[in-house]
Amino acid sequence: MKQLVPITIMCLASAAAFGQGQDLTGQVLDVAGRPVVGATVLEKGTNNGTGTDGSGRFTLRARSQSPTLVISSIGFAPQEVSAGAGPISVRLAESTTSLDAVQVVGSRSQNRSVTDSPSPVDIIDIREVTAKTGQLDVNQLLQFVAPSFNSNRQTGSDGADHVDPASLRGLGPDQTLVLVNGKRQHQSALVNLFGSRGRGNTGTDLNVIPAASIQRIEILRDGAAAQYGSDAIAGVINIVLKNSVDELTVSANYGAYDAKYRFDNDRFDGGNFNANVNYGIGVGTKGGFINATLDYNKREHTQRANVPSPDGIARRQYGDPEVSNAAAYLNAKFPLSDKAHIYTFGGMNKRGGDAYAWTRFPDDDRNVPAIYPNGFDPIITSDIVDGSAVVGARVLVGEWDLDLSNNFGSNRFEYGLRNTLNATLGASSPTTFDAGGFQLQQNVVGLSATRNYKTVLQGFNLAAGAEYRREWYSLFAGEEASYRNYAPGSDLAGGSQGFPGYQPSDAIKAKRDNVGAYIDAELNVTQRWLLAAALRYENYSDFGSTLNYKAATRYNLTEFLTLRGTFSTGFRAPSLAQINFNSTFTNFIGGQPVEVLLARNNSAVTQKLGIPSLKQETSTSANVGLTSRLGSSLSLTLDGYYIKVNDRVVLTSQFSADDPIIGADLQALNVGQAQFFANAASTSSLGLDVVLSHTLTLNSGRLNSTLAANFNRLRIDRVTTSGRLTGREDEFFGPREQAFVKASAPPSKINLTFDYQLGRFGALLRFVRFAEVELIDYDGNTQVYDPRTTTDLSLSYALTDHLQLSMGSSNLFNVYPNRFDPQLTETGGAWDPVQMGSNGRFYFAKLQARF
Repeated sequence: MKQLVPITIMCLASAAAFGQGQDLTGQVLDVAGRPVVGATVLEKGTNNGTGTDGSGRFTLRARSQSPTLVISSIGFAPQEVSAGAGPISVRLAESTTSLDAVQVVGSRSQNRSVTDSPSPVDIIDIREVTAKTGQLDVNQLLQFVAPSFNSNRQTGSDGADHVDPASLRGLGPDQTLVLVNGKRQHQSALVNLFGSRGRGNTGTDLNVIPAASIQRIEILRDGAAAQYGSDAIAGVINIVLKNSVDELTVSANYGAYDAKYRFDNDRFDGGNFNANVNYGIGVGTKGGFINATLDYNKREHTQRANVPSPDGIARRQYGDPEVSNAAAYLNAKFPLSDKAHIYTFGGMNKRGGDAYAWTRFPDDDRNVPAIYPNGFDPIITSDIVDGSAVVGARVLVGEWDLDLSNNFGSNRFEYGLRNTLNATLGASSPTTFDAGGFQLQQNVVGLSATRNYKTVLQGFNLAAGAEYRREWYSLFAGEEASYRNYAPGSDLAGGSQGFPGYQPSDAIKAKRDNVGAYIDAELNVTQRWLLAAALRYENYSDFGSTLNYKAATRYNLTEFLTLRGTFSTGFRAPSLAQINFNSTFTNFIGGQPVEVLLARNNSAVTQKLGIPSLKQETSTSANVGLTSRLGSSLSLTLDGYYIKVNDRVVLTSQFSADDPIIGADLQALNVGQAQFFANAASTSSLGLDVVLSHTLTLNSGRLNSTLAANFNRLRIDRVTTSGRLTGREDEFFGPREQAFVKASAPPSKINLTFDYQLGRFGALLRFVRFAEVELIDYDGNTQVYDPRTTTDLSLSYALTDHLQLSMGSSNLFNVYPNRFDPQLTETGGAWDPVQMGSNGRFYFAKLQARF
């Protein structure tokens, strides 16, 4: 890593020596002559680009002799212009007259831009982000760019070590809907059982989609179940895949952590290598394309177990898992005529992971000294295969834009164990096991119709559609030795240590059907006043029907000030995994192993206790905000929100075998503790999103400054019990479990970013402040993780017109959360997965070629 310093110095020193091309200036307007703010201006075939300011103007230092600029903006048709002498003037046409129309999430009007949306929408240009930051996967990119988004890597959390749970506005991972090119993305088959984030939730694995295949990410920070269906309580993340043609992009990245707490000879660990290639070719003469991406990522273990503790260590191995990830993604459009085309997109992702489980020390009765005289650290392996494929057709029939599509997705997760044993087999025990796993599949057939009536007042957009969705879930058992106790009656625990395999009694196959229909309308009453409404009906074969609505408005008080507001109801159907998951696993409480039964919702145990079948979560949300352009280079958005969620599906507290009500039943099942899924909690969230952006021409360069913040307060309003556990609220969903729900996000996250570009040289400086987080340890004591601020710094330099080098550091000052006794944390390490993570400073270097 020491080589980074001289390379950086060489790049900076040679900046003055490189000859610069011509300075290009211009203005981007719409057809009415109004400036297009935030339009993207790229020099074709290079890494060179910029954006327009508050007056639609831009300045760009060209790198080629005869530059061609590609100018684009949401809601407008992209345009290529050849630079000549003098200023460039471009007028972008609205893209509503062709099937190339781009739709921003949150509105089905194809000429709605982000700035005039009635709901708050963040647009994240992945090309800009990946070129200048050290994060390589989508979750970590968003964690440090979008304040309302939170995701941390977890350790000691079984499957969640391999699939990073993420949340929006402090709600659960399964309360955010993920779309790809506007189509529903399937969820992961995994149920998160441990860790501080996503506990008891299923969610969508964003990291199956390589960042190299993404053009932009749209984050709708508003309830949208009435528009898009289940899961959109907190908002919607729409991932838009690349559609560029005749451009080859190749990237190679490497980084590693400064292992501050390692006491061996390894100064760095957690090496992270990523390589990818993206290329698109044109098809026909009517805008067709095929854009393909190949991506490979290899992430090594970090080691953070060697932290002094007043009571010794709980684990000898603690840190990020080792992960290998390979993906191939495709996005394509095949024109049939001026009024029809076929499209397809999707991809495959193959991931393998190694995560350390809790240590079995030499004198542990779960160890066999003949096999491991020094004890052992079980390794939980994962084999995850994720695939999706969407095929559809769009056609103009009169004034109607029709879209018919079929969307299939599958996520399969298989567990394995190595460096472990089954203690009841003694010295003859194998040391590797197949522990079983689960799979979730989804197929969606959808038909939508959209029409824009330009002569109705100032414009009326009408959309309607219907969807049929079928979901399948299966849980399959592992090999016999992974779960069986071969010495019944003894004190020895059966099954593979670290993660007992799923038993045949856990295995299940389940499915359900869903039918939905919606109508969505937007009316521009005047040029200043917009009204919008949506209504959606859905019926699930396993719990019934739901009807939800949304109303929204936007009013331009002046040319520089706009007010907006929304009110909506929403819902989230319990996932098939939450309904059908069943497992017996080992948990460590105060460092002591305990066998825990997680009984499926309709099992004999839950029925005996009177726990009802899971039903939908329901929500009410409101958003009130303003957008303002304070001069030509300064913009501000403020959005306050309130989200009320009733009957949240949560993972209850664990009941022990000596419980006066349930104890006899647990003893009969030979388990020490049990817990369940139940609609046990109602919560309310009150928050504020703030985004302040400024553009400044500084000497011959350009400085973009952004202050973005999320302030969020989540409360547990009510705990609901039932059956034989009625009246035992503090035991059913107690303070410790409630703390995990509240810790889905810090109460505030503030991001201050300075992005400077001068010719071939660029620099990015970013500060992110995470507010304090409170958890409760196994002794019932409050753990307060104090506020922390991380600093990221990156420098970039265009070595040639087509080759760019970037290097820098994330968490430059090596900031860690507060440390606690590993014997009492959830993970068995000095930190739980809160705030910015617990790996410290990260150095990185990237080389990107674009032709």
